[in-house]
Amino acid sequence: MNEKQRRIVMTIFGVLIAGFSVGIFNFSLFGMDPFQVLSHGIWEHVNIGFGTLYMIINLIMLVAIFFIDKSKIGLGTLINIFLLGYVVQFSSWLFASLMPDPGIMIRIIALLIGIIIISFGSALYFTGDLGVSTYDAIALLMAEKKIAKFQYCRIGTDLVCTITGFLLGATVGIGTLVTALFMGPIIAFFNKKIAIPFRYGRNHAADAIN
Repeated sequence: MNEKQRRIVMTIFGVLIAGFSVGIFNFSLFGMDPFQVLSHGIWEHVNIGFGTLYMIINLIMLVAIFFIDKSKIGLGTLINIFLLGYVVQFSSWLFASLMPDPGIMIRIIALLIGIIIISFGSALYFTGDLGVSTYDAIALLMAEKKIAKFQYCRIGTDLVCTITGFLLGATVGIGTLVTALFMGPIIAFFNKKIAIPFRYGRNHAADAIN
């Protein structure tokens, strides 16, 4: 498998398992991820369906990113916009069907697994570099502009989304806060240990990281 093929596999697999993990978050009942909190907060103040609003928010951000750095738009972006919702819907249904009334320990385990899986998937498709979601692009662009390391940029954008969404009326759970504080560093870990070595090969991974 050459590097281009690896990048395609990383992008498709990464986006799909990240979307699947959102269903695990929903199953845990500990709150939405930060961007969902922001979107639901805005939804409290408009008179349109959530799906329509979510697409509008993404399209507005897509236009902005196109003018800032259109290289962030690609296969991963299209999968996020047009396919991810169906993956989330399926995984949410699957876990609710398998365990309709989970206990607190099962929910805690689901939350931890969800954070690990979404971070792993994000690291894969970020490093695949064939387009990312409009929200993910923000922290990546900030890191590339040397504002701070990626993990700190991601913590910052997650906290802004969480606080803004909460002030707009959205519900914030413990899972939201755990995600906001730890997802960035976990993505950075998987990126260094798995995603970069897979794309470039272990012999060239150190050069890619540096």
